[in-house]
Amino acid sequence: LKPTSRTSTPTGLNGRRALPPNVSNEEEDEVPTMETIGLMPRGFTLKDALEVQEIFLFNREYDRNKREHHTDKYYNLKLIVRRGQPFHIQITFTRQYNPEKDQFWIEYVIGRYPQENKGTYIVVPLVQELQSGKWGATITHSNDRTIDLNVMPAANCIVGKFRMYVATLTPAGILRTRRNPNTDTYILFNPWCAEDSVYLDDEQERQEYVLNDLGTIFYGDPESIRTRSWNFGQFEEGILDACLYLMDKAQLDLSGRGNPIKISRVGSAMINSKDDEGVVVGSWNNMYEYGVPPSVWTGSVDILLEYHSSKQPVRYGQCWVFTGVFNTFLRCLGIPARVVTNFSSAHDNDANLQMDFFLDENGKVDSHLTKDSIWNYHCWNEAWMSRPDLPVGFGGWQVVDSTPQENSDGMYRCGPASVQAVKHGHVCFQFDAPFVYAEVNSDVVYLKAMKDGRRIVQKVDKTHIGKLIVTKEVGTNRMKDITGLYKFEEGTEEERLALETALMYGVKTHRAQDVVPSTEVDMDFVVGDTTLGNDIKVKITFKNNSQTRYTATAYLSGNIVFYTGVAKCEFKNHNFDVTLEPMKAQTVEVLIKSSEYMSQLLEQAFLHFFITARVNETENILAKQKTIALKIPPLVLKVNICSCMRFIALYRQNHTNLFHCRDVGRNLTWESKCIPKREGPQKLMASLSCDALRHVYGELDIHVQKTVPSCTSL
Repeated sequence: LKPTSRTSTPTGLNGRRALPPNVSNEEEDEVPTMETIGLMPRGFTLKDALEVQEIFLFNREYDRNKREHHTDKYYNLKLIVRRGQPFHIQITFTRQYNPEKDQFWIEYVIGRYPQENKGTYIVVPLVQELQSGKWGATITHSNDRTIDLNVMPAANCIVGKFRMYVATLTPAGILRTRRNPNTDTYILFNPWCAEDSVYLDDEQERQEYVLNDLGTIFYGDPESIRTRSWNFGQFEEGILDACLYLMDKAQLDLSGRGNPIKISRVGSAMINSKDDEGVVVGSWNNMYEYGVPPSVWTGSVDILLEYHSSKQPVRYGQCWVFTGVFNTFLRCLGIPARVVTNFSSAHDNDANLQMDFFLDENGKVDSHLTKDSIWNYHCWNEAWMSRPDLPVGFGGWQVVDSTPQENSDGMYRCGPASVQAVKHGHVCFQFDAPFVYAEVNSDVVYLKAMKDGRRIVQKVDKTHIGKLIVTKEVGTNRMKDITGLYKFEEGTEEERLALETALMYGVKTHRAQDVVPSTEVDMDFVVGDTTLGNDIKVKITFKNNSQTRYTATAYLSGNIVFYTGVAKCEFKNHNFDVTLEPMKAQTVEVLIKSSEYMSQLLEQAFLHFFITARVNETENILAKQKTIALKIPPLVLKVNICSCMRFIALYRQNHTNLFHCRDVGRNLTWESKCIPKREGPQKLMASLSCDALRHVYGELDIHVQKTVPSCTSL
């Protein structure tokens, strides 16, 4: 017995009879309260029927359902449960329930065109004993007119907001409860359920990757790694509905919303606005007149709520903003997720595993021929799920990336790509594994561009790309190195086999495997104190490993770069000669004055140094490049106890105060007040942005006590 749809089947010359696509969780159709079956029996009245008087869902945050389902943190008064795990409800009838005569059942409906075979209309059978991972309901207690039930959702059911009805069978037909929004029930993914496709067997990891609403994002460069906290805020008021709206906006059919593969792939497209008017507009040109600079954001809540209310993309974001918002989306729906940073990340347009840097015959960089860029760092997400579409062993962490870089199946999205498949070179497995493999495994190739058109490989650097891949450690804010999850150590048999596998599966390459770099002369350099506003010393060391005396002509180019590795302008151009005595090292120091770079700085204050040298006697070219992040002064935050325990900008309150000031001198001080909503550890975060300086950030850990003492002032 199914609800009767009041919507007629569309007519036309399409030769088919089908319902329209069911792509909206929010839309609904009328379900009849009375479905008659045959003729009304003589003498029967509805007063004799078993009718529902009240339904109690135990949906408060302190009730058993939310506590047992780990949903007690959601700021939402409706029942929120996880699939594959029973929850408790109580039904009161208008008269005593007689199991020998009376028949009732529970119905869950989602969307406008519910169908039982699509999982959008569910009749929950009354059973003697619940079966693991399958829909069912069992009576646990009966007292006069009230019965208690345990209801088990299927472990693979649709994730979303369901409408609930209780139906009773009467001699006249089916009698249903009326539409009541208070009984709406959210069903989420369940990492605690072994039958769920997102099952995660470690409790500490579940606490971190599902329930932790505050994270740490790492950025900068490997030698000067910076951190900033990010408020995911997946439990805040309105966020769950905003995340469900994203799937409606993407027109993902409701029948596919029980599949984390489909949801994460749709999410990676919807978080950016590139081709579908998604959540965040990306901007990498340092121009933010029509919105908020990416560095100002400290969390996802304001972004998602603004998008949900305005239905317009929010301006602006860069990779860590896309990643932070995507992490909120995944964790909010119950998919374990974490933020990952890849330092020296290759953006390989043609997936040939090669970043080509062209040098002229004198060793200077040819900017016209050099088109590849290396991102100083790039952030993406990993989502935990099984992969039944792949061979056994490729489930677990999957790369999903919402930063719009390359088109995938007609949209700007990436993943899910199995991390295990990337490591072992199985790039034939969907989705977008070749692109991710290239991000962490490309070679940096230096080629001499000859005047006759020849390209001569001078050096191949196999360790520059993907040199460090990190995430937040479980239970702490420390950094965890996960490079070994993505790639084998360079030069090992396993690394060679992974490369051969990738090549076998069609990854293009022009890698110069047979190039044997000269070891007679080596060159390296270090950059001294990199505090913003100070002069910088670059020390270049040449080492002659031969018995021959050489001379070299060297060239240093200093550039202001975006964090994507794209140069804005050159601020330093310096040539020098060096004599290399046999079996000795020679160090040359180049001074960079602050006045040379300060006026041209971009928001993240990255400087890129490219040093090349031509050994005159052999015409061999040495090349080395590094990107450094200048040390930016932090914001210092303090908390004062005043008038009834009011605090400044707490992350769990998710209320952002915006201040404007005309001029900033050496010191800037402002005050803000707010009232914390929750007890326990909390974090205060602040960011400062101006045209001359961005990514100025500070945070402070505080603890809010449950009881508020009498008003005091410190």
